[in-house]
This record gives sequence, C-alpha cells and structure tokens, in this order.
Amino acid sequence: MKFNLPRRTVLQKFVQYSVSALALVTLSVPISSQIVEAQNATNKTGIKTKVVRLAYQTSGDIVKIKGVVDKRLEPLGIKVEWSPFPAGPQLMEAMNANRVDIGSVGETPPIFAQAAGAQLAYIAGRKPSSGEGSAIVVQPDSPIKTVKDLKGKKVVFQKGSASHYLLLRALGEVGLKFSDIQAVSLTPAEARDAFIQKKIDAWVAWDPFIAVVQKTANARVLRNASRIATQGGFYMARRSFAVENPEVVRIVLEEVDKLGEWAESNPDEVVKILAPELKLDPALLSVVVRRRTFRIRPINSSLVAEQQRIADLFYKEGVIPKQVAIKESVLSSQQYAAITPQRISKK
Repeated sequence: MKFNLPRRTVLQKFVQYSVSALALVTLSVPISSQIVEAQNATNKTGIKTKVVRLAYQTSGDIVKIKGVVDKRLEPLGIKVEWSPFPAGPQLMEAMNANRVDIGSVGETPPIFAQAAGAQLAYIAGRKPSSGEGSAIVVQPDSPIKTVKDLKGKKVVFQKGSASHYLLLRALGEVGLKFSDIQAVSLTPAEARDAFIQKKIDAWVAWDPFIAVVQKTANARVLRNASRIATQGGFYMARRSFAVENPEVVRIVLEEVDKLGEWAESNPDEVVKILAPELKLDPALLSVVVRRRTFRIRPINSSLVAEQQRIADLFYKEGVIPKQVAIKESVLSSQQYAAITPQRISKK
C-alpha cells in the first residue's frame, strides 16, 4: 500500500529542511573559520609549539602581571605557562633542565649556565640602568667603611647572579681578589633575613631587596653598580626553542618592549601594578621603579664582546671551571633577523 503525502505537505517539509540546513551551515561557518585560523597560525612558519613556558623573577615582573604576552598569543592558539624563580641562577638551571623556554636574567647567570653546558641562546639585551638598584650594603654602625675593609669578612650574595659580578668588580677596584673574602651564597630572601638579624658582615643584592633594607634597617651602601660596565641583563631562551619558534620569540620580545616603553613613561602606574604583587609600601616601591629600566635592545657585537670580558674575568678569578666562548650561545644573523622586533632592531 503506497502512502502519499499531499503535495503541499511535501513542499512544506522541503522548505523546513532547507531552512534548517542553511541555519546549520550559517552557524558552523564562524566556528570552522576560527578553527582554521588557529590551525593556520600554529602551522605558520616560525611557530611549532602550542605552549610557551615563560619564567619570571619574584622581585617583580610587569610583563607577567599585565598578561600582554598571554593576550597576544591566545588568538594563535598558543598557551602561556608562567614559572616563578627567586633569582637568575635558579631560572637558568630550570631552562637547562627544559622546564622553561624564555626568561630574563642579569649578565652573570647565562655565563655560569654556559659553563655548565647549557644549550641556551641570547635573544635580546635589557637596557642597562644607572646602577643604583644594585649594591654592596652593610649595617649603619658597621666598622666596614670601604670595600677594601671587606678583606677577611663574611660577604653574602647569590652565586652566579649579577651581584656576583658586582662584587668581583668592586673588589678588583681596590686591589682585592675574590679569595680575600669569606664568600657565602644565599638566595635574596635568605640573605635579607640574615642581614636584618645582623648575622653577616655585608650583603650584595638588587632591588627591591636593597631598597627595603635601606629603609627598614638603614643599610649603608659601600658601592653600587654605578660606573661599573654592566650589561643590564638579557632575555634568554632555550636554543632549540628559539630556533624552532622564531615568530613566538619575536612576539614575546615585541610585547616586552612595548610594555617597557609604557612603563618608563608611567612610573606611578607601574608602582600601582607592582604594589599588590610585592606587598611593599608605594613610597618605597616608587624608588625601586625609578631605579629600574624596562626596555630591551638587540643583541650586537659590542654586547657579545662585553659579555665575553665578563666571562673571562670569572675564569681568571677561578669562579668558573673553564673558559666560556659567548659566541657559542649566540644565534646567526639570519636567526636574529627573524626573532628581533622591528621596534628594537635599530636601537
């Protein structure tokens, strides 16, 4: 027995089906476009990862707090994972162990990391400061009046950090060797407590730690980093990550410098951003911010040459076990062209 629908009913069903199908296609177009766009971005030359692991130091990092890199990479389907570290040496150790991809440190940690065999790459330099934010400090009533008086004294610093280099240079200025002091390596937080409790003779550190003890313990500065040829530090990356993901590295550096330009023009706003994170008095934090720099600069031959002089000094003083060739952690000119944002390439 045949079952025939009336012609009008069949036409209605056809129209309903057509409308429903059209609606489904219309709804799926934006979703499909977004998926394709994300896939195309991920497959783009210079992007071979879906996760970038960024490291930051707990002394305050506005790039992490503001989330500018996270926002820039999200449309490309790339997730950002952040890891905190008390100082540069620990950050470099984590990078060497393949736990982080990119991080910012002083001039010294990369040298120690390279001496330990780490496969790292210098991807950008940090703009150097006036040097007031790094110093050798003693108690206000300490009998130590000059750097020369540190001979035989217990001096605390973070081994392999920028403070290590500051101490080495300051000692050399007055004719002392590294072996002339009692060197003790502690993290900044541990050293701060020891200094406040008057358990050590002198401490070498950086802001905000120096600013804190200057205000709370009336710490006296023996020598700051002013007029000592320092590099200002570097942004470092795992070499393989930088080589395989130049576009990701370029985006990270571009966002760092854009935010840095804003920060240097808006120090009061930076204080507001950092205050909740560091839990410091805004007046004290204002001093810290104004002693810092936030912008970056490209890697060039003069930066590499100066970094080599620092490495040679550490070897000469017997601080590192072997000579280090900085050029082995430098990328090719073509690779730097791929990772260096245009906004800093001509600095």
